[in-house]
Formats: sequence, structure tokens, C-alpha cells
Amino acid sequence: MKPDLSVAGKRVLVTAGAGGIGRAIAETFADAGARVHACDVDVPALDRLARERPDIGRSVTDVSDPVQVEQLFADVRAGLGGLDVLVNNAGIAGPTAKIEDMAIADWERCIAVDLNSLFYCTRLAMPMIKAAGGGSIINLSSAAGRLGFPLRSPYAAAKWGVVGFSASLAMEAGPDHVRVNCIQPGVVEGERIDRVAAAKAEAFGVTPDEIKRRMVEHVSMRTMVTAQDIANTALFLASDAGRHISGQAIPVCGNLEVMT
Repeated sequence: MKPDLSVAGKRVLVTAGAGGIGRAIAETFADAGARVHACDVDVPALDRLARERPDIGRSVTDVSDPVQVEQLFADVRAGLGGLDVLVNNAGIAGPTAKIEDMAIADWERCIAVDLNSLFYCTRLAMPMIKAAGGGSIINLSSAAGRLGFPLRSPYAAAKWGVVGFSASLAMEAGPDHVRVNCIQPGVVEGERIDRVAAAKAEAFGVTPDEIKRRMVEHVSMRTMVTAQDIANTALFLASDAGRHISGQAIPVCGNLEVMT
């Protein structure tokens, strides 16, 4: 019997859904028959999404602001009429510094976007998903939430927090047929990694390709993953094929062994 990967008719909200991993997730769900709403702080990216995917609803939202999140969920109720799936994808890299050199404001901003936003969105999504008879919440963690990340302590702390948040919610909401999982991407291909590689190449006097080679030295499969790999995992978790998966932190990283 073939696995049922259909999400036809499901109502899905994807945060930071106008670009990168978020857009791949939004488009993958929409292509699989879901009704999708995406929010983002990047207005030009939302404008591109509107031109290229008018079937996906949109809101300009900074999910670290609970007032803006309230408006987002008003938009979702108006546009979708309910909710079956929440994908908490929004996140920022945060500062790179030793802890004693880190500005308090930089720490707080990273935690606000990468962890607090999950609370702001989930507290409003949960009643809607329960009212639908159950569904799925998928949170984006990181390999940094499994391995730690030197000089990136707020990012790693937030992504470890996502794991604990997801495991706790899975136990809390399981009796109401709400499944909660998180995905832990590793080194993901795309514009962000290209920018990082170019900056490091200039700093170290090597080529961007050499920097990318170094990035995958500690990946067992010696490869990066793609945004589509992450989107495919999210789709599986939200579909009937993943109906008994909850409370899990799922690495999608080619087995990243250490972060440097």
C-alpha cells in the first residue's frame, strides 16, 4: 500500500514563508493541494510571492512582535477559515561573538525571533488546530540544536529550546490529536550559504568553492542539503503518512558531525 502524502484541503500557515526554506515549504504544501498562508518581514519577497504564487495568502508580519502575530492570525482566520498545520519556520542567525563580547540587545533579538515567536504563534494556532479535530505543528530547529555552535550561543540556545518546546507540546497536545515535531537542518544550499562562503573566502584568501568544501568536511555524506529536502520532510510529517510521528527532533543534514 502506497503512503498517503496528500495534504489536499489542509489549511497551512508558514512563518517566514516568502523566501528560502519557508518558500519551499509553502510551495510544496500548495502544490500538494493545501491552502497556504505565508507571512514574512521581507516585503519585496512577499511581493514576488504574490506575482509568482497568487494562490498563497500573504501577511507582512514580524513574528517576534505578539501584536503583529495577533493580526496575522486574524488574516489566517479570514483567509483560511481555520488551521490544520502550523510551520514555525522564522529564524535569524543572530550575532557571532564570544559571550563576553556579545551585546545584550543582539542576544535578546535572536531569542525573540528564534524562540519567543514559536510561543506567540503556537498559543494562537493550537485552539484552531484543536477545533479542526487535530493536526500538525512543525518547528524549525537546527543542527545547532543538537550539537551546539561555538561563537553562536544565542542561536544554539534558541534552537535547543525549540527541541524542548516541541517535545513538551507533543505530550501536552497529543490527547487532542495534535502532533508536534521539529526539523533540524544542517548546511542548506542557497543564497545565504553563498553569501557566507563569499565573505569567508575573501577573509581567508581562498575561493568560495574551497569554503564550501570545508563546510561539508564534517558531514558524513559530504554534501549540503536543499530547501526542498526540508520541505519534503515537513510535508511527510503533516501528511497521513506521518500520522504516528510526534515529539521528535528529526535531523535533515547528511549526518553533520560537528559545527565549527
